[in-house]
Amino acid sequence: MAIAAKDGSTALLNSFLLLAEAVLYFGVMVTLFRFRARIGLGVFVCALGVMHFLETYLASVFYVALPFGMVSPGSAVLFSGKLVMLLLLYIKEDAATVRQPIYGLLLGNALMIGLVLILRLHAISPLPDGKAPDIGFIDQMGWLMVWGTSLLFVDAILIILLYEKLGGYLRDQLFVRILVSVACVLSFDQAGFFTALHFVTGAPIAVFFGGWYAKMSAALAYSLMLVAYLRWFEARQIAVPRRISDIFDTLTYRERYEALVKHVGRDGLTGLLHRGSFETDGQAAVAASQRTARPLSLLIVDVDHFKLINDRFGHAEGDKVLKSIAAVLTEVAGAEQKVFRIGGEEFAILTEQPHAVARLLGESIRHAVKASASTSRFELTVSVGVCTLGQASNCLADIFALADERLYKAKSAGRDRVIGELGDDEAQDPGIRTRSA
Repeated sequence: MAIAAKDGSTALLNSFLLLAEAVLYFGVMVTLFRFRARIGLGVFVCALGVMHFLETYLASVFYVALPFGMVSPGSAVLFSGKLVMLLLLYIKEDAATVRQPIYGLLLGNALMIGLVLILRLHAISPLPDGKAPDIGFIDQMGWLMVWGTSLLFVDAILIILLYEKLGGYLRDQLFVRILVSVACVLSFDQAGFFTALHFVTGAPIAVFFGGWYAKMSAALAYSLMLVAYLRWFEARQIAVPRRISDIFDTLTYRERYEALVKHVGRDGLTGLLHRGSFETDGQAAVAASQRTARPLSLLIVDVDHFKLINDRFGHAEGDKVLKSIAAVLTEVAGAEQKVFRIGGEEFAILTEQPHAVARLLGESIRHAVKASASTSRFELTVSVGVCTLGQASNCLADIFALADERLYKAKSAGRDRVIGELGDDEAQDPGIRTRSA
């Protein structure tokens, strides 16, 4: 009984230590990755490569007991962590970057085997204490490292394939997408590496099952940490490869190309959709509204007295104001509405809402701009013109002309107001809005 209790406490301690090792490994590596713009990406890649010998050595000789079997920290913690780091490198950089450490490890290990073969030809002089080098061990480790790196090359292709393929189904579920990708590839790797380990070192079958359970636990832990890091410390941005030169680029070119096209369709300053997108998306929205009989409204928003900001504070400050206005519009309109920058300080919103709701959206925007901390010091206001697709306006040009005319009416009536009809009565206080159309 006492022995069983001792074994249980040892297994629990080993589990805790493995988790601590995973947290330490992940924390240090993502810190190096986070500061890549300052210290260079090479620091991260070198640190990744340095751990390769240790993880292979531990995977061949160093095992600890867990409740579900024998586990090596080299395989469960270090290798799983390296695969997740390569996935991080791919997500935040590009395919051309992620292949560099993989090719480097593969060629470096092949070089090590070549050098060991030559080292065997030396006539070795014994040291004074009689110690002699264990060339056989280095040779054995070298072949294991080459086999492990070859598997890693295949693993990297598979994890990119899975990550991209799952993107079509789980694009909004990043954690599930990463977890499934990592777990599947680690399962494949465990089978491949154990096969070599069994024939080279005689590892028992319990090592396979214990290692698989441990890698699934590592997949869960690393996926949680990776998603937290991506959401809290990294901006959401997808890099675009310069060319299609090998399998990594080929596998992911379509998604990268679509990301590039989407980026090109946006205004460089505010990140909103630009005037060209307004023309194409607007015509498509009008056609869809006429086909489905769903309402479609257009709001044109103009920043009042914006020229005074440029004149008094300079164009750099004016650009900051436009970015702030764009952020307010995006937040108030919500993800379902399309927001465009169609001129210098003029914006447009297409919404599948009836006229009364669109006017309420205009009011919400007007109040949000005045209340925003980033614009309130300038006492900014906006004027809004609203038009809805109907019998008097049956194309994009019609609703744009009417909304623009109503915007001009709002400007002429004193600014800081929403106009939905040319015949709206204007109150003396801009806080009192016009009657519903």
